[in-house]
Amino acid sequence: MPTTSHPSRRRRTYRLIAAAAGVATAGALAAALPGSASADDSAQPAGHHRPGRYQDVQLLSFNDLHGNLEPPSGSAGRVSELQADGTTKTVDAGGVEYLATHLRTAREGNPYSITAAGGDMVGASPLISGLFHDEPTVEALNKLDLDVTSVGNHEFDEGARELSRLQKGGCHPTEGCYTDEEFAGADFPFLAANVLDDKTGKPILKPYWVWKKKDVKVGFIGVTLEATPAIVSAEGVKGLTFKDEVETINKYAKELQRQGVKSIVALIHEGGFPASSAYNYNCDSPGPGAGVSGPIVDIAKNITPQVDALVTGHTHNPYVCTINDPAGQPRMVTSAASFGRLYTDTTLTYDRWTGDIARTAVKSANHVVTRTVPKAPDMTELIGKWNALAAPIGNRPIGYISGDIGNTGTESPLGDLIADAQLAHGKELDPETDLALMNPGGIRAPLTYAAKAGEGDGVVTYAEGFTVQPFANTVNLQDFKGSQLIQVLKEQVSGANAAAPKILQVSSGLTYTLDMTKTGADRVVTDSIRLGGAPIDPAATYRVATNSFLAGGGDGFPTLGLGTNDLVGLDDLAALEKYLTANSSPSNPIAPPAANRITIVK
Repeated sequence: MPTTSHPSRRRRTYRLIAAAAGVATAGALAAALPGSASADDSAQPAGHHRPGRYQDVQLLSFNDLHGNLEPPSGSAGRVSELQADGTTKTVDAGGVEYLATHLRTAREGNPYSITAAGGDMVGASPLISGLFHDEPTVEALNKLDLDVTSVGNHEFDEGARELSRLQKGGCHPTEGCYTDEEFAGADFPFLAANVLDDKTGKPILKPYWVWKKKDVKVGFIGVTLEATPAIVSAEGVKGLTFKDEVETINKYAKELQRQGVKSIVALIHEGGFPASSAYNYNCDSPGPGAGVSGPIVDIAKNITPQVDALVTGHTHNPYVCTINDPAGQPRMVTSAASFGRLYTDTTLTYDRWTGDIARTAVKSANHVVTRTVPKAPDMTELIGKWNALAAPIGNRPIGYISGDIGNTGTESPLGDLIADAQLAHGKELDPETDLALMNPGGIRAPLTYAAKAGEGDGVVTYAEGFTVQPFANTVNLQDFKGSQLIQVLKEQVSGANAAAPKILQVSSGLTYTLDMTKTGADRVVTDSIRLGGAPIDPAATYRVATNSFLAGGGDGFPTLGLGTNDLVGLDDLAALEKYLTANSSPSNPIAPPAANRITIVK
């Protein structure tokens, strides 16, 4: 079951040129080069102009769209904006009707403009896209004039064969065509340089792509995170090998250089964690707490200086930072949050004499996809077409809530609700079921009280439930010894999850203390773990409900892959629907859970 929770990664050392310094301290790498970059030479009268040395190339980028064609709801549809007085405010953002308008406006007056993406364009999508295997999103990206994207982990949710169909076109192998026209596929390449077919040993899709206009050439290399198999269902990555990001990018940078392509951008579906969540925070400001941390820093420090800029993703964070390359030179690293709420506008100054990017002139900024601009009519039409097809399924009420049920925080109200739903379904399958555990990355959106599509305040529709849990994982029951259950809880904060803890959401009756002042597995206070008020008996057997992704040991929980006496139930969305239907009504809606099962010490 895929997740966007922050995957930890192994520490690596590389024998590259010089040891890189840390994060640089200049927001834009420098002021403009001597003399401004030339305008498009086509604007000059024929026979009276030779292109100047420098040409500004506009790079528009975004990442982690996840099929969010309509404006995301709740906190997923807002960004944090830093104000001049140091305070922050939230701004409503996102929706492809607005993204299209913003991108088209940004391109005006920029004849040398490229639009690129950092992966997870599809997968974990709302019903309008997910119900149709993300064909609507590919159609929208075609209309957005996306030029190129890397693959992300979610591009593998349905396996390499389905990804190939999204690229090449053709109707779904089991569901057929959704309209009277065959699906045409993507007009842009998905790049998968570090994803190899085990049979051929070659990338399953193009490893790189070169954009050309007149005498200007820019190469793009696309990779996903090496740890993709740990965060995608085993079936989705069957027969594939995921190689190291740095080694792969460096390999293909050399190949592009041999072909005479000196200007190179890496599209990397891996990211970092800036010191501030505000999209316009100065990542390169000096002082304590500045900069960015996380896997992308290690990667950026070791990618060859032949690569001129990095477009990243995966962590859903916004940042525009400079990180020194192995030669100690600052290099731009960007991410535009997620769900189409932001786009990044980067100026790459191309030097016609060298064929390379003049990195001292690179500048970049994130911009909000505000909803105050006119909607793009072609996107409105596209959304209307697919919503009409989805409406008979999506508009059906499945439950009622008395207020917003959020999905953020170490323990979230929605996490508790979903764990309770899976426990209830587990008890239907086997009355001996004791508890349920849910991975936070599988909870994709909050449930919001306000009516979204005329269904009425407090009504939860199937479409809203699908947006929360779009993966079609099954609810699985397994037996574990108490000692194993304790180990599972410790794996939240140790092993693969030591650097970026993944705190499982727990069902009613399971309580414990999480002491974040300690380190590693000690953060889970063993003697605080209780089930129904009683300590966990290490020698006893407990029946545990999880989704199929966790039951396979996903998300860095190897012990969950060791359960016995397996029993497979309904898919997780069906379990949530049954629970909401049975426990709520218009006159007696479900209240947001208190999220007080885990005591957190900071």
